[in-house]
Amino acid sequence: MLRKSKKKPKAKSSQKTKKPTTKPVRAGKAAPRKKVAAETGGKKSSRKSKRGAKRAPKNKKGSPAPNYGKELGRVVAFFRIPVVAVVKVTGPGLKVGDAVWIKGHTTDMKLTVASMQINHQAIAQAKKGDEIGIQVGGRARRGDGVYQLPV
Repeated sequence: MLRKSKKKPKAKSSQKTKKPTTKPVRAGKAAPRKKVAAETGGKKSSRKSKRGAKRAPKNKKGSPAPNYGKELGRVVAFFRIPVVAVVKVTGPGLKVGDAVWIKGHTTDMKLTVASMQINHQAIAQAKKGDEIGIQVGGRARRGDGVYQLPV
């Protein structure tokens, strides 16, 4: 007697295989654990409560920070090749020989004003409202404050 071999039916190519529903956990890392109500004191934890923490009040825009001295103006432009900062004078005024402090987010320079210019003309004194060019020792950025140092 001959035996008949039984063939298993092949899966049709149109049938899709199921993918696992859970994400694989990387080696060395445990899956995050959900907090139980008993751990949180019966309250639902929310991110909002963490974000709502009180912070120190910010100064209003344009008001000088404490201990910087009188604000003379703000840097409105910087030129790299002659190393010159353009300053819009908003304070009482500025003279050649004054000690100034240029302070910003990444800038912190104390220097003495050696020369000032308005439209390539050397001047000895600048008044409120002038935009002047001051030669500086390093990089100044737009928005940096220019403060008067005590002599």
